[in-house]
Amino acid sequence: MFSRPSLERACVLALGLVATGSLVAAGPCDLYSSGGTPCVAAHSTTRALYGAYTGPLYQVKRGSDGTTTTIAPLSAGGVANAAAQDSFCAGTTCLITIIYDQSGRGNHLTQAPPGGFNGPESNGYDNLASAIGAPVTLNGQKAYGVFISPGTGYRNNAVSGTATGDAAEGMYAVLDGTHYNGGCCFDYGNAETNSHDTGNGHMEAIYFGDNAVWGTGSGSGPWVMADLENGLFSGSSASNNAGDPSISYRFVTAVVKGEPNQWAIRGANAASGSLSTYYSGARPSASGYNPMSKEGAIILGIGGDNSNGAQGTFYEGVMTSGYPSDATENSVQANIVAAKYAIASLTSGPALTVGSSISLRVTTASFTTRYIAHTGSTVNTQVVSSSSTTALKQQASWTVRTGLGNSACFSFESNDTPGSYIRHYNFALLLNANDGTKQFHEDATFCPQAGLNGQGNSVRSWSYPTRYFRHYNNVLYVASNGGVDTFDAAASFNDDVSWVISAGFA
Repeated sequence: MFSRPSLERACVLALGLVATGSLVAAGPCDLYSSGGTPCVAAHSTTRALYGAYTGPLYQVKRGSDGTTTTIAPLSAGGVANAAAQDSFCAGTTCLITIIYDQSGRGNHLTQAPPGGFNGPESNGYDNLASAIGAPVTLNGQKAYGVFISPGTGYRNNAVSGTATGDAAEGMYAVLDGTHYNGGCCFDYGNAETNSHDTGNGHMEAIYFGDNAVWGTGSGSGPWVMADLENGLFSGSSASNNAGDPSISYRFVTAVVKGEPNQWAIRGANAASGSLSTYYSGARPSASGYNPMSKEGAIILGIGGDNSNGAQGTFYEGVMTSGYPSDATENSVQANIVAAKYAIASLTSGPALTVGSSISLRVTTASFTTRYIAHTGSTVNTQVVSSSSTTALKQQASWTVRTGLGNSACFSFESNDTPGSYIRHYNFALLLNANDGTKQFHEDATFCPQAGLNGQGNSVRSWSYPTRYFRHYNNVLYVASNGGVDTFDAAASFNDDVSWVISAGFA
């Protein structure tokens, strides 16, 4: 434990903003080191986690030519240089290919390989995250988080210095408290080195979501829990812990730590306030969890066996050697609050007005008389003009609504079938009636941005931000640039996903 003078010094470091508006003088890993539990992995796409760190935060790859570049902090200990990413990725798509380890141990996170479950990419790998899916600001400076859609995941199975066996460790992550589901498993932390389930107690990772198959907390979730393999634990057993609250914060700090026959879950609003302890006590009594058999690999967005049905957003996180004191973690929380995470715009380009009727015209050469329309539940493109029938004009007109799944984006209601919206299903765009479910609302939410070919708008899926409205053989899909499906073909991608939006025909 810290003595009172050392704790006061840590708090001064955590809160000490310099006059220029850059981030805190000491980063989270400096505070962990001062507490005797140094970071052995430190990952963030938003900022440096050491006060003196100037190295790479992450790497992006652009879709136009496959070129990569690294994004570093604007200054030592500072926020990521988002402007460098925006310039590099202008007029194309970008994916996050590497999340660098700032600890110096080389525990970088890259595209997760297949394991007990295959991913959707070639050769069973998981998808990579969009570089623009999770914009935020820190102290007013723009940065990007890691938006994990189902099927997306990062991993390192060849690690250095992380806890194995029953050794002590700690970890925290800053996450989006509003982006989650019940899939298995949105994790960050310690996992198997062969990407397969090797038994109870072979993992120790932060979990966030509302999966209720194993442990639960109070209310209906989402909860911060621990994935210890073959169980999500909110407390001493894979059952209910009423002391583990449902989370409603936009930005959440999640903490898990463990040592022989002792572990804890803590959490907080990452934008204000202090950490609360949701569980602290003995290891689960079920076979395999005491002692633990941790293997030391690092995962993000997936389960230890590459279960990849979950979703969530990651901004920063670390893993430590040794069991951090509550005092150390409290000083790290103060540092996170001082970073001032805040939301940023999800849209760009020509603005849309909620309540207006719009039509969306193709910009691909030889198809510029075609507009997004529908035939029954199939969303397609059809040739439409002022002389078209009233029925066709209505089929090609859409009412702009506030996004059903995220109010910062939009949903598109059919003009001629009120109550039905464009939504994606198996990456095809369909016109379906709003059934009121969280899944439908997310599937029907889209974020316009400046058109990738320089014309109008490109319309990005909120829940799968690598994917855009695309016409392919006159049918509409949410397509990724150069992905595995035929409608993802890279040829003419920028043109096929760019639309000139005008007043609706009806």
